[in-house]
Amino acid sequence: MLQKINGFLAGLPMTIVAGVFLLFDLVPHLAGELGGAPDLHVFPIDPAWVTVIISGLPLLYLAVWRILHNPGISKISSALLIFAAIAIGDLFAAGEVAFIMAVGALLEEATTNRAKKGLKKLLTLAPTQGRRIRDGKEELVPAEEIRKGDLLRIFPGETIPVDGTIVSGETSVDQSVMTGESLPVDKRVGEEVFCGTINRFGSIDITATKVGEDSSLQKLIRMVQEAENKQAPMQRIADRAASWLVPVALLIAVLAYVFSRNLVTAVTVLVVFCPCALVLATPTAVMAAIGQAAKHGVIVKSGEALEKMGNVDTIVFDKTGTLTYGRLEVSDVFSAEPSLSEEELLALVAGAEQRSEHPLGKAVVARARTLGLAVPDADSFRMDAGRGIAARVYGEPMLCGSESYLREHGVALSDEVRVALDRLRTQGKASILAARAGRCIGGIGLSDVLRPEAGEMVARLDAMHTKTVLLTGDNRKAADYFAGQAGITEVRAELLPEEKVHSVEALRAEGRKVCMIGDGVNDAPALKSADVGVAMGSMGSDIAVEAADIALMGDDLSRIPYLKRLSNATVQTIRLSITLSMCINAAAIALSLLELLNPTTGALVHNAGSCFVVLIAALLYDRKFD
Repeated sequence: MLQKINGFLAGLPMTIVAGVFLLFDLVPHLAGELGGAPDLHVFPIDPAWVTVIISGLPLLYLAVWRILHNPGISKISSALLIFAAIAIGDLFAAGEVAFIMAVGALLEEATTNRAKKGLKKLLTLAPTQGRRIRDGKEELVPAEEIRKGDLLRIFPGETIPVDGTIVSGETSVDQSVMTGESLPVDKRVGEEVFCGTINRFGSIDITATKVGEDSSLQKLIRMVQEAENKQAPMQRIADRAASWLVPVALLIAVLAYVFSRNLVTAVTVLVVFCPCALVLATPTAVMAAIGQAAKHGVIVKSGEALEKMGNVDTIVFDKTGTLTYGRLEVSDVFSAEPSLSEEELLALVAGAEQRSEHPLGKAVVARARTLGLAVPDADSFRMDAGRGIAARVYGEPMLCGSESYLREHGVALSDEVRVALDRLRTQGKASILAARAGRCIGGIGLSDVLRPEAGEMVARLDAMHTKTVLLTGDNRKAADYFAGQAGITEVRAELLPEEKVHSVEALRAEGRKVCMIGDGVNDAPALKSADVGVAMGSMGSDIAVEAADIALMGDDLSRIPYLKRLSNATVQTIRLSITLSMCINAAAIALSLLELLNPTTGALVHNAGSCFVVLIAALLYDRKFD
């Protein structure tokens, strides 16, 4: 009940009400300072009492909680300043302090609230049932009833319910949820498959090896949960400051009273020493920076992320969907017959692949149609899952697939074709070889596409003395090729989600401040484990976006250097605001000790300092960082 009342009073509507009543109290006090007498008789009670009750009770709740739970000097709360002002009867000063601190708490809460829907979405990926084979009969059973050693059958398009080993059949499996790889992975008897991945083509039977909490997907979910729990909530800067400033203020106030024997002077010192500007310095700068970032398509979820981003010295990138677009395109076409042009070869392969559901075949067909080529019709189409296809084009039998697929059908490769194939492999590209009448007539290379801004982005980060690293679940050759194209020198490839987390933690163990940039479900644990997680917002999975601290809504990597400069400027602005506010406080204390300020005028001077802090922070919003 107390928490509900506290939350209601600390909310925006009641804080606005508190501000209105404080304004009612301000006008007559200003009249009194100008020579008139404050007339508060139009109200049954002093309006400042309403402000003190609304904004002060949540502070009282916090003060009591800290006394009960915090150790040592951190038991002290800035709410003591409010009670001191009440003690000498200066309700306006008490109300002003309570209201400013309530506003600061609202601003900070607005910048640090983070959505936690990502874990729920990750949980929905967990399969709910599987097809178990017992005594030659199939039965659908809940996933939690599957036991290690059970024989399971997975049809095309189904999600694999547990980790297992293939005992029958061949297929291609979409493992992007686990590894981020852009291509389905061909699987044969004896190879492993993982829970949560999708069987794309052939029907397979598997023996369950890891079930329930031991499965790869459940481990992924646990890693996200553990990383979430490791994220300690940001301690309010006002509370940290109050732990030291309030005792100092109390000491100065006591000494002022001892030497002057004037209680008003002592309370004035307490009022002007209140860390209101410190309360406002962080949230106002952060909100201005968040507004600035939003104009440039960067969504920042917390002020803590901005502060940490300013200290980052190592940025780790996922490959597929982050450095690259995550889509396959035809990159190379080579003909092995002088009489066959590259365009003719592309059209022939596209004709043979028209009925294929494999991403490689679809990419070839899309490229041929984009070029406006006349794609012939094919008949007698047959697909061998995970290996290749056979079809008749222009009445002639054709084979399209891997080197091993052609070899199985008695097709030998010429030295020219082998050289071209080795070159594609070195560049980390996938390939389709085409054969007609028992001869290899050429091949097509396919590759993910590097984002055009990637190279310049890495160069700008290098100029800012920020190290870049590539972490990917893709194969080593593809990783090295794209890292070389982008200018990244450190590469770690063929990583599962758990290994990505270990790589991030290893970098942090070296004393580095790490930012992880990714787009897939498999990146979520690493995004959580890094000091700062950045997700590719428009192309990335919802889970990655929810797990991250920052999202790039336009998937524009050139925003990364901009984000770093903005973060640096935000931290500098906060430090400047705190320094200036402390200088103003020092000057106000001197004036208070000289009895040139009383609690009311001291509160107004102090409030002016707080407004100055807000003004400095607001300048962040329109500053140019490009």
